[in-house]
Amino acid sequence: MTITSDGFPPADAGMEELESVVVRFAGDSGDGIQLTGSQFTTSTALSGSDLATFPDFPAEIRAPAGTTFGVSAFQIQFGSSTVTTAGDAPDVLVAMNPAALATNLGELRDSGLLIVDAGSFSKRNLQKAGFEASPLEDGSLTKYQVIELDVSKMTLAAVKPFGLSNKDGLRCKNMWTLGLVLWLFARRREPIVEWLREKFANKREIADANIAALNAGHAFGETAEMSSDIKRYHVGEATLEPGTYRTVTGSQSLAWGLVAGAQLADLKIMFGSYPITPASPLLHILSGMKEFDVTTFQAEDEIAAICSALGASYAGDLGVTSSSGPGIALKGEALGLAIAVELPLIIVNSQRGGPSAGLPTKTEQSDLYQAIYGRNGDAPLPVIATSSPGDCFEVAIEAVRLSTKYMTPVMVLTDGYIANAAEPWKLPDLGAIDPFPVRQADESDAQNGEFNPFQRDPKTLARLWARPGTKGLVHRIGGLEKSFETGHISYDADNHHKMTLVRRAKVDGIADDIPEQAVTTGSVGGELAVVGWGSTYGPISQAVARARARGLDVSHIHIRYLHPFPKNLGELLAKYDRVLVPEMNMGQLMTVLRDHFLIAATPVNKVSGQPFKVAEILDAIYDHLLPKAAE
Repeated sequence: MTITSDGFPPADAGMEELESVVVRFAGDSGDGIQLTGSQFTTSTALSGSDLATFPDFPAEIRAPAGTTFGVSAFQIQFGSSTVTTAGDAPDVLVAMNPAALATNLGELRDSGLLIVDAGSFSKRNLQKAGFEASPLEDGSLTKYQVIELDVSKMTLAAVKPFGLSNKDGLRCKNMWTLGLVLWLFARRREPIVEWLREKFANKREIADANIAALNAGHAFGETAEMSSDIKRYHVGEATLEPGTYRTVTGSQSLAWGLVAGAQLADLKIMFGSYPITPASPLLHILSGMKEFDVTTFQAEDEIAAICSALGASYAGDLGVTSSSGPGIALKGEALGLAIAVELPLIIVNSQRGGPSAGLPTKTEQSDLYQAIYGRNGDAPLPVIATSSPGDCFEVAIEAVRLSTKYMTPVMVLTDGYIANAAEPWKLPDLGAIDPFPVRQADESDAQNGEFNPFQRDPKTLARLWARPGTKGLVHRIGGLEKSFETGHISYDADNHHKMTLVRRAKVDGIADDIPEQAVTTGSVGGELAVVGWGSTYGPISQAVARARARGLDVSHIHIRYLHPFPKNLGELLAKYDRVLVPEMNMGQLMTVLRDHFLIAATPVNKVSGQPFKVAEILDAIYDHLLPKAAE
């Protein structure tokens, strides 16, 4: 979309003006909740609001309908000012069945608006959700504004002219609900109508039925005589930097960044992967980008996936693989091989709740130890983390640059929240990004008819990269230790010690090639620094901004480069009296910071499978600073 001054519908008389609002859609996993949320996001983005989303999936592929463990939810915060999180508490909750109400009602703010499909509140569905009596009748919803509608009945009425069965007709009720919410916030229907016609181009009656349901929900809002307490809301355009924007998820942005990085390095990509939640979308997206010299391979297991990618790197292309924590564990031996043979390789870890299968559809940051330390032997590699969906693009390019320049695997840490969440992203000027074309060895690199693949650049310590079959460059590499002098297999103890030191020095030297750590918000030094990494960026930034608005001396530092750290990080952290480290784990970054810099960092831990709320971090800041401020 292009941000213009006339892209947003004007506020109608009587509409309540809001700076931002949080909406959550919730229902059975078969109710099309994620589709509803994504289409509402599209309309909102085209209206010029800033936004952030949080899709929340059930773990079961298809849990029994109507059960609480089969509930799917989608939350979006949008506003006329900067939005960096999907919001703490919904202002509006749309509950499509009793189970959705049971699992999400506790999040709705007091006096918030609750829209309920009353037609789904049958005795059987109430029992499945654990209700002894209907909450629509027992007075338990009095502190909310409640709109009870028989969405199922009205949807069937709207799609009746198209001859659908009841089962197929009820599949349109998410569009009926979406139409009502679009009316509530003066969002446009046209983008959804166009999308439906394109999606069901070969099933015209399905497209027309969904469009009719969408229009019927919108018309109901326009014509129904609802309580005067139920208001429509107007959220204005955000002031964004002029340019062309589109809504992206972290997986999309990461895929595009990998392709852009390969183009900047003048390399082809070979992506070897095995499906695993929440990493699978990267395979889906890259498989559709063959025109950019991308080859994708769905392997039979995680070990085959990384070995195929490493083989592609040996052949002179850029090998990329991805997984989540359990799959990264399986890739560990081959990752050690990649470090030993010193080949470029990108490993994307979309973190999820663990250990083992854990919470496969929920988010966590518990793989930092695994990324930095989780291999046999002394096997260091660079680790960098994404902080938002849009940030994935830059991080992917940087991963490709470091991997090819230093001939090393690089691990990129993202997580389930970033991978699935969406935000507006300004399309970059690719022509303004400096290319970093790779030089691969040629015949001139052989000496006296011999080629040592472990000849090194004296500055970067990167070894030469030779394509198999290049004239005069016959060589072999493998997991056995090689001689520093000749590249041949060596069992010499001193040589192994030297090669271990060189590999470590190569990775440590990357600290001289990355930016020094900056303060994201606040001052250099002070009473308190809140230090984060990854997807905690949004809630930390909002919490620090609110605390500073209250006059508290607190700053935000967000770390992209987790190994090696920026070379000034220790000196910077020492300038603060106290350091607070919020993480969705049990304190992994805190431990690494203590290990490196001997600072007395304090953890703020959350391992519930849900991202931090702004209020949770703000409370931790207050606990540290308000008692001192009161003295």
